[in-house]
Amino acid sequence: MSDTQTIALALHGGAIPNRSRDYARDIENMRGLVETARDRLRAGTSALDVAVETIAALEASGLYAAGRGSSPNSAGHYELDASLVDGTTGAAGAVAALQGFRSPIRAARAVMEATPHVLLAGDGAAIFAREQGLDAIEPGQDWFTHAGLEGGLPPPGELAHGTVGCVVRDAQGRLAGGTSTGGVFGKLPGRVGDTPLVGAGVWADRAVAVSCTGQGEYFIRAAAAAQVAMRMRFGRASLEDATRGALADVAALGGEGGLIAIDAEGRVVMPFNAAGMKRAALHRDGTIEAAAF
Repeated sequence: MSDTQTIALALHGGAIPNRSRDYARDIENMRGLVETARDRLRAGTSALDVAVETIAALEASGLYAAGRGSSPNSAGHYELDASLVDGTTGAAGAVAALQGFRSPIRAARAVMEATPHVLLAGDGAAIFAREQGLDAIEPGQDWFTHAGLEGGLPPPGELAHGTVGCVVRDAQGRLAGGTSTGGVFGKLPGRVGDTPLVGAGVWADRAVAVSCTGQGEYFIRAAAAAQVAMRMRFGRASLEDATRGALADVAALGGEGGLIAIDAEGRVVMPFNAAGMKRAALHRDGTIEAAAF
């Protein structure tokens, strides 16, 4: 196989609760990130590195409800979550309710590589990120774009949401996945959704990598990301059947959203049960797709 046949990836910019916005700019941004990731993979960059670089770029864009695009919680603070899993080694890192730093996914990688832990939260995560020299947001800096809040905060009790993620298969067959979010809009202080929880919002092993987006409370209850892997491993389900089955369990609980997944052969699926999902992919035949609905 050529490089364009053995590499593949998918990314998402969050599930879409309605069709009222024009997402042309988001689609253009996602397509550009896929092209950049493709070139990096062709040059031999690892799946883990590409996943982190791509998610960090999604965070920095300000177009999605993660990183710079995050919105404050009900107390006016920005608490960000992210997670990362290396499918080859099983190593994982995550941060939850992180305040004051630009790239939660880079903090998650630092947890993976510089600590014996998987998840750091709150003040502990911020202290660690500072010790690691990660890029901080200057006090008083008006940095956040509040992506997705053009119409104001959602009604009380409504889990309006936004997430970014990426799953990758590199030329050596290694898989990796990561997810990052600012959380549901107007969330209670300290709320943690599925994004930083390995098995709920992210998963990667030698067979499949998964990143989820949507109403995180339901994805936690369904163990959605790990469920995909378990359906494939123990139920011998295809990638498509496994992802749709996990998403059906989310829907049965009353939740909406979507996910992206890639298997060891480089097959990509991107199902959703919301009005849409901002998504893009490099397929193993070299074709690129990007869409919102």
